[in-house]
Amino acid sequence: MQVTSVVRDPLVTGGKTVKDVSHDISRQVEGKPTRLWWSAFAVAMAFLTFGLYCTLTLLWTGVGVWGLNKTVGWAWDITNFVWWVGIGHAGTLISAILLLFRQRWRMSINRAAEAMTIFAVICAATFPLMHMGRLWLGFYWTLPLPNTFGSLWPNFNSPLLWDVFAISTYFTVSLVFWYIGLIPDFAVIRDRAVIHGNNIRAMIYNALSFGWQGGAKTWMRYESVALILAGLSTPLVLSVHTIVSMDFATSVIPGWHTTIFPPYFVSGAIFSGFAMVLTLLLITRIVFKLEDYITIYHIELMNIIIIVTGSIVGIAYITELFISWYSGVEYEGYAFYNRIQGPYAWAYWSMMTCNVVSPQLFWIKKIRTSIAATFILSIVVNIGMWFERFVIIVTSLHRDYIPSSWTMFHPTMYDIGQFLFTVGFFFGAFLLFAKFFPVINMAEVKSIISIGSEKKTDETPH
Repeated sequence: MQVTSVVRDPLVTGGKTVKDVSHDISRQVEGKPTRLWWSAFAVAMAFLTFGLYCTLTLLWTGVGVWGLNKTVGWAWDITNFVWWVGIGHAGTLISAILLLFRQRWRMSINRAAEAMTIFAVICAATFPLMHMGRLWLGFYWTLPLPNTFGSLWPNFNSPLLWDVFAISTYFTVSLVFWYIGLIPDFAVIRDRAVIHGNNIRAMIYNALSFGWQGGAKTWMRYESVALILAGLSTPLVLSVHTIVSMDFATSVIPGWHTTIFPPYFVSGAIFSGFAMVLTLLLITRIVFKLEDYITIYHIELMNIIIIVTGSIVGIAYITELFISWYSGVEYEGYAFYNRIQGPYAWAYWSMMTCNVVSPQLFWIKKIRTSIAATFILSIVVNIGMWFERFVIIVTSLHRDYIPSSWTMFHPTMYDIGQFLFTVGFFFGAFLLFAKFFPVINMAEVKSIISIGSEKKTDETPH
C-alpha cells in the first residue's frame, strides 16, 4: 500500500487521478496554439531573424565586425558561450543527481529542465563555431585528427579542445536521457490519438515512441537505462564546467590564473541554470494551466537550491578578493582593484548585487513562495551571472602588463545580434517543445499520484 506523508506538502494538488494527468498534459499537444503562444513565438522569431542577419554578415565579412581588438581578443563571444553552458547544467542535475537520490519533487520539472539543457548547449556551441571566422576552413583544418597541418589544429594540449569533447559528450548523453524519458509519454499521446480518430497524429507519435507497448519487461529495461544514464550524467555535471573553467585557469593572466575556478564555475552554473528553469517553468505553469503539477512547494525547493549555490558563489567572490591581497602579487591585486574601481566597476557591482545580495532575499519565506518575486529574482540572477562572465573575461583582458596597450571593449551591433540570435533560438525551440511534446513527465508524475485519490471512472485510464 502506498502512503503519502502528512508532513510534507503534496507534490500534485487538486486530487488528480491518473486519467487527469494524461488529459491535463496531453491537451496542450492536441489543441491549437493559443494567441499568447503565437505572440511569444513571434517575439522569439523576431530576435532570431535579426540575429540571423548579423550571423550571416559575420560569416561573410569575418570576426572583424565584432568589437574585439588587439587587447580584448575574447569578449561577448566567450561570455555568452560560458553563460549558455552554465544554463544547461540544471537540467542534467535535476534529471540525474536528484533521480539517483530518489527525490520525487523533481518529477514535475525534469522534462522542461532537460529540454532547456539541450537548447542551451546548442546555443553555446554557436559561439566557438562563429569565432572560427571562416567556418568551413575551420572544419577543414580541424577534422584531420592526425594533425597534418602543423601544431595548431588541433592542439590536444589546449583546454579549448577539451571543451569540444566534454560538451559534445554532455550534449549526447543529455539528448539520449531526455528522449528516452519522452518515449512512454509519446505512447500515451498515440493512444489518445487512436481513441479520438486522429490517424496522422497516432502514426507520428507511434514512430516517436518506437511502438512502446508498456509491458513489465519494457518498463524494467526503461528504468535500468534511466539509472545507467543518470550515473553517466552525474560526473558530466561536474566535469563540463570544470573544463570550461580551465580555459581561463590554465592561463597566466592575472584574474584567471587561480585554482578556485572549477568549483566556482560549477556552483555558478547550477545557480544560473536553476534560475532559468524557474523563469521558464513559471511561464509554462501559467500559460498551460499546470498549477496543480508545478506547485509552490516545487518553487520553494528550487529557491532553496538557489540560496545554497548563490551563497557558494558569494564565498568564491570573497575568496578571490582575499587571495589577490594575500598572495602579495601586485598584478593580481591590481586586476581585482581594477574590477572594483576601474572603468568596468558598474559591471562588477551589478554582478555582486544580482548574484550575492538578491538570492539572500529567498531566506524570507513570503518571498521564497511568491510567484512574482521568484520570477523577477530568477531573471535578476541570470543577468548577474552574465555580468559575472563579462567581468571575468573583459576586465582581466582590457588592462594587461603594458599600459600602452590598455583599451576598452565596446560591443557592436553584430555582437549583440548574435546573442539575440541564440536568445531567439532558445525561446523559440522551447515554445515548440512545449507545444508538440508533453512538457511534464506523465509517466513519473503518475507514479506519485495517491491511490486513495483515484476516482471511479468508466473510461480506460491511460
